[in-house]
Amino acid sequence: MKKIQIVLSIFLLNTIIAFPQSNHSSMLELKNKLLTESATDESEIRKNLLPVNSQDKKNLGLAIIYSLLLPGMGELYSENYNSGKYFTIAEGALWATFIGMNVYGNWQENRYKTYAQTYAGVNPDGKDEDYYATIGLYTSIETYNNEKALERRYDEMLSEQKFFWKWNSTEDRKTYRSMWTSSEQTFNDLRFVVGAMLVNRLLSAINAVRSVSSYNSRIEKEASWNVSLGLERDFLNQEIYKINLRASF
Repeated sequence: MKKIQIVLSIFLLNTIIAFPQSNHSSMLELKNKLLTESATDESEIRKNLLPVNSQDKKNLGLAIIYSLLLPGMGELYSENYNSGKYFTIAEGALWATFIGMNVYGNWQENRYKTYAQTYAGVNPDGKDEDYYATIGLYTSIETYNNEKALERRYDEMLSEQKFFWKWNSTEDRKTYRSMWTSSEQTFNDLRFVVGAMLVNRLLSAINAVRSVSSYNSRIEKEASWNVSLGLERDFLNQEIYKINLRASF
């Protein structure tokens, strides 16, 4: 504990030799004025040197919410964006990846559907994802229905009029299958990107909690000031006004 003490001394001589009796009332007024001004100064000093209170501390809950909404913002709130910026950069990269993969997957989906119309005579109206997955495995609907009949799975057979397809060649079917697989794989991989976003938010929230804790600890270790004002007399019977400033670190 370090202590700093500043003593401000104001000497007032109460002697009849130095001042006539008629000036006693003036001296008393002067002393009262000094006391009043000193008390005012003390009040101002206390106002400016009060220890940091709890309102200056950062809130852990807010830091977590900020990081969950946008990684890195919890660290920015706790004034530690030097570490938080990496989570923000990672979030931006993940969003760019998500958007890019989503655009690519939709593009491939449009490609294979158009390809199926051109090279297999598919009518896209009322066709679901299972249908587009199936036509890449069989040369034609006739081949598909024959296989289901042999397996006695009649309920899975399709109407040739509604679900017709017939590939011009095996190579066309394989090309279609490749485009379909690429699109589906892209959409499946999006789940990993979303998972990475969640992990990034979690790690940012943990780091934000650590940053807030560190920040609040620094606040608590800031100097705490104490001010006192006193009136004393020395051995010459002189009045001494003392302002004591103490700081603990």
